[in-house]
Amino acid sequence: MTMNTSQFPIAWVRDSFPVLNNGEKFVFFDNGAGAQVPQTVLDAVQHHLVSRNVQRGGRYRQSQEVDQAIQSARESVATFLNAREAAEVAFGMNATSFIRIVSQAIGENIRDRGEIIVSDLDHEANVATWLDLQRRGFAIRWWKMREDGTLHTSDLEPLLNSRTRLVACTVASNALGSIVNVKEVAHMARAVGAEVFLDAVHYAPHGPIDVQDLDCDYLVCSGYKIFAPHMGFVWGKREALEALPTFREDFIPNQVPMKIEVGTFVYENVAGMDAAIGYLEQLGTRVGPDAQGSRRDRLVQVMEAIRAYEASLSLELIKQLSALDSATVYGVSDPLKINERVPTVCFNLRGIAPATISEKCAAAGIGVRDGNMYSPRLLRRLHIPLDTGAVRASLVHYNTVDEIHQFVDVLRRIGRN
Repeated sequence: MTMNTSQFPIAWVRDSFPVLNNGEKFVFFDNGAGAQVPQTVLDAVQHHLVSRNVQRGGRYRQSQEVDQAIQSARESVATFLNAREAAEVAFGMNATSFIRIVSQAIGENIRDRGEIIVSDLDHEANVATWLDLQRRGFAIRWWKMREDGTLHTSDLEPLLNSRTRLVACTVASNALGSIVNVKEVAHMARAVGAEVFLDAVHYAPHGPIDVQDLDCDYLVCSGYKIFAPHMGFVWGKREALEALPTFREDFIPNQVPMKIEVGTFVYENVAGMDAAIGYLEQLGTRVGPDAQGSRRDRLVQVMEAIRAYEASLSLELIKQLSALDSATVYGVSDPLKINERVPTVCFNLRGIAPATISEKCAAAGIGVRDGNMYSPRLLRRLHIPLDTGAVRASLVHYNTVDEIHQFVDVLRRIGRN
């Protein structure tokens, strides 16, 4: 499904982000490395620092307000994910640290299930962390991406067996934008008694997430990809999180979510995460008729609208890049399969170093990224030299078709020169 771009309230969206209205007219096409934040998020962070920059757990008002703010954010994220309860959400520094916490806990108990399945489509954070468990006696089995830049569940099936402990995979590739059928992954893993760990970092700003419908066991996100400050969170089924043997100081109760939240995290950024969910809810009231529905209804509505609008961006970006004679676009490029990707596109221009393209785009006021996108195994699979990598343009819902045209015009000038 795509959306006529005139139906999406893009003017309201762009007015909500101060950096898009500061006179610089910079084009942010590097959102895969972190998105911008709306004014409401800035206000929430400032309010926290000015009014309650204290430790939680005290008996005085400001400290109790911190407790309330954290709980409010926990409930907001739980609604965003459709978790059964807010206690299944834990906050911390970033997704990578949570992958490490969960993997190390799983490594404590190999039991009779000594195999973990990982993919070469994933960000290295969701690969190397599991590879480290080979020291504990686990065997790693590889779910290989095909040449089309996607993971096929038919290739996963022969890897699953009674010794499979866990399948770790991404929901959407941070390099190629390919979306994985993770609901089917969970169904297949459940059939052999295995757990599923999902990296939703790259997918989260692009579409709705329903952990109950997916029936996964763990899922991580990074707030700074979802229009919030730098922070991360993990969700897990209560029974799965309670079974994890995690490191904790003696005074911390061995119960969720406290047992997962190691040390003090950045409370003001958690307040910003709460405000980011609030921003999405506000946008939800502008994209459809069900503005009076529940919080979850509004969030589903807005994330579906974002998916539809961004599909239009994906179509236009791939169309424009494919029209360049020197461009090689990696991953899903068939217009009929546009809903199998998010608007993150990796490409190269023949004879021009990716770093040169990024530098010239930066000089023209456009931010893109070059390199291996922290997915070196993926680049090897696509026969892309690791020393140079590729160029990545990663868009979100505040980007526009006009910005795409501006970007491609710059690429044409680079090609001519």
